[in-house]
This record gives sequence, structure tokens and C-alpha cells, in this order.
Amino acid sequence: MAFRIGQRVSGRITGIQPYGAFVSLGGHRQGLIHISECHCGYVKDIHDYLKVNQEVNVVILDIDEFTGKISLSLRCLERLDLETPVDEHRHRHYWTNHHVSIGFKPIADRLEGWKAEAQQRLDNQQTSN
Repeated sequence: MAFRIGQRVSGRITGIQPYGAFVSLGGHRQGLIHISECHCGYVKDIHDYLKVNQEVNVVILDIDEFTGKISLSLRCLERLDLETPVDEHRHRHYWTNHHVSIGFKPIADRLEGWKAEAQQRLDNQQTSN
């Protein structure tokens, strides 16, 4: 099944951690409902809202292009009228991109300048003491 951001899907909770719940979406695909996305408002304990083997309807918030990880939300469905389509662009963001291969080059390019600034601060501290 091809997934897309904003799509409503159903799945089964396969595991719960303090930070969120893992959801089987069929086949070998799995997503995560972060604790902040399981209910509107503060959630002290995710177990108050979700249980292992519970069937859930969720909205796909994000699909990481590089890793294929899927972020899910129950909270979006709490606020949505089921007749209202989900805005597919509201949550779109990419943390990684397999088309960009700059890696750590920007950091390496600035490293010498950062070292010089740090050394200057150390020298200034030593002269002021």
C-alpha cells in the first residue's frame, strides 16, 4: 500500500514506550504515534489512552523519505470533522533527503573558525583572571 501525508489509515498497536506507541499498518510497515500526538492536551501516561493490540484510526503526519519512518497522529482526528479532508501540507517536513549528499561538509568548513573563536575566548578569560 502506498502511504501519503494526510491519509487516514487504520492499524493495530504493537508496542508502547513512554515516548509513544508503535502501530502496525499492514505488511511490514509500521508507524509511531508520539505521545504528543495521542491526545489533545497534556498526556501524563500514554497507557491512559492506548493499549497493546488496540485497533486505531490515525492520520499520517510525515513520512521520512530517507528512512521510510511514518509519523502518526490520533490528535488530528479529535479535532477534525470526519467529513473535512485533512490538509496534506500542514505537517509536511523532511528531516532527511536522499537527494542531498552534503553530509558534514558545512560543519567541516566552519570548524577552523569555531576553533579560533573558542581559543580567543579562552585567551580572553585567561588575561582577565
